This record gives sequence, C-alpha cells and structure tokens, in this order.
Amino acid sequence: MTELLIPAVISCIVAFFVVYFMTPPLIKVLEKRNFAVKDMNKIEDIMVVRPGGPSIIAGIIASEIILYAFLQLNEILAIIITTSAAFAIGYVDDRRVMSGWFKPAALAVAAIPIIVFGTYDSELAFPLFGAVQIPALYLALIIFMIPITGNTINSIDVLNGVASGFMVIVSFTLSICLFIVQNYEIAIVSLPLGFVSLAFYKYHKIPSKIFPGDSGALTLGAMYGAIAIVGGVEIIAAVALLPAVINSFLFLSSVKRIVEHREIKGKPVIFTNNNRLEATNDKTAPITLVRLILAGGPLSEKQIAFVIFKLGIFSGILAIITAFMMGVSL
Repeated sequence: MTELLIPAVISCIVAFFVVYFMTPPLIKVLEKRNFAVKDMNKIEDIMVVRPGGPSIIAGIIASEIILYAFLQLNEILAIIITTSAAFAIGYVDDRRVMSGWFKPAALAVAAIPIIVFGTYDSELAFPLFGAVQIPALYLALIIFMIPITGNTINSIDVLNGVASGFMVIVSFTLSICLFIVQNYEIAIVSLPLGFVSLAFYKYHKIPSKIFPGDSGALTLGAMYGAIAIVGGVEIIAAVALLPAVINSFLFLSSVKRIVEHREIKGKPVIFTNNNRLEATNDKTAPITLVRLILAGGPLSEKQIAFVIFKLGIFSGILAIITAFMMGVSL
C-alpha cells in the first residue's frame, strides 16, 4: 500500500495542474477561432467557448502514463485508450452535428480495448449476495456501459459547472469505494479523474469561461465507466451516478428515442422576470432532472447546481454504504 503513495501523489498533481494551466490558453485559442456557443441559461446573449475536452484529455493521459510507468498495469492502458477514443468521438460531434445514434454506437466500439486487454472480471458483484458469473453477458455489459456512462454525464451537462462539479463528487466517491473493497491499485488509477474534474471546474463553474463540450463530457463519463469495469465495482459506480442516470432515464422516457439535444424544440425550463429559471408547461419539452427540481418553484442557476451536487453527495454516501456491504459479502 505504501509503495503506491508516490505514484498516487505525482499523478494527482500532474492531473490537476495540466488542466489548470492548459485551460486558460485553450480558452484564448477558442476565442480567436470563434468556437463559442450561447449560454442558453442566461437571458443576456453571453457567448462561452467550447470544447474544453482537449485540456481534460491532456490531464488524464499525462497522469495515467505516469501511473503506468510505475505500475505497468494493462488496466491503465485499457482506460487510456477507451478514454482517448471517447474524446475523439466527442470532438467529432463538437465540430459536426452527428445523428443521435452516433455517440452511443461509437462509444460501444470505444469499449473494445477493455475486452482486448482482458482487463475485466466476468463476475458481477452484488452487495450481501456475493458475485454472479456471467461470462457472455458481461461482454455485452462492457459494450453497453461505456455508452451509458459517457452519455449520462453528457446529458447532465446543462448548467454552468454541473458536469465537472458532479464528476468531482462521483469520481472521488468511486475512489473511496475502491479503497473500501481493497482494490488499491485501481483506486490509485481512478484518483486523477477527480483532480482533472476539480481543475476544470474552476473555469466551468458559474459564470462559465468554457464548456466541456461533448469531447469533455464523454471523456469524463467514459473514463468513469472504464474504471468501474476494470475495478469490478459496476454496481457501486451505478449507485454513485444515480442522479445523472435518473436524468437520462427521464429524458429518454419522455422523448422515446435517442436524439441529440439540439434536435429538441421544446425547452424544459424558461426564464422568470427576475432572471430565474422555472419549469415549463410546454408538453413538447422533455422531462429532465432540472425540470423536476424546478417543479417546486423558480430557482437561480447556482441554486439548481447546488441541489444536483447535494443529490450527488447523497448518492455518493449510498455508494459508500454499498461498498461496505460489498466488502462483507466478498
């Protein structure tokens, strides 16, 4: 355990500061190229540059390469390749509007390195009940899980700072849970994800200076899913991600098809006279987590973000309890 301390500290420092120092010049480059979109949750015409994916993936790759130099784990290679593929998929979508099926189908292909490197255990572990062997079914789970986690984080990226702030909470929760189930090496491998998210949150929080874009959100979500698979904590990871999963479920169940957010005509929220957000009565608008939160009355963007973060902390606590229960059953 103590021999993991040095690589853990070095990789976390690198993860944080690569993103911290790389994002400001990235913002300037994007401004010069006029890669900006309107902040839809502001009455004023405020333009925010995107995507922040390049600085996010740079921090992840730099920190994980350092860990690989120390640990020589195939799991790290699988995570790097899958996460990099997710970044590339998201970057294509940032530059060109692709069909609704493009991202889930492409992310399914991005999961293949996990299978090729054999960095998974076909046992699916449940709290208290132990593990179940599902060799063939587990391969399908891998193929489906990366698209689910990638698009789940992408779908919650609707307000300033929410995607990165939420990822800070759930990724550190996942690391804690991996320590609890005594998967120490993968716990160390997962730590940079939290520090990358934390560094990016500085520029993404209200008022955002940069949006992660599809390349940033898919990168964060895919790495989270990859860590869950190679760490054998799929159920725990799903519990920690519950608010985002619920948001995706609500959206898909109301829209009833896989579709790009840009193709949705109805808006789930509208502005009040005092520049707050409230739930819309538009029947064509999708049902989302934000819309449910606003069912109780109008709130500011910052207040909504804090509610989502509180939900993330609550689901994180549930995940930690699940991890302790998992430890009892193993």
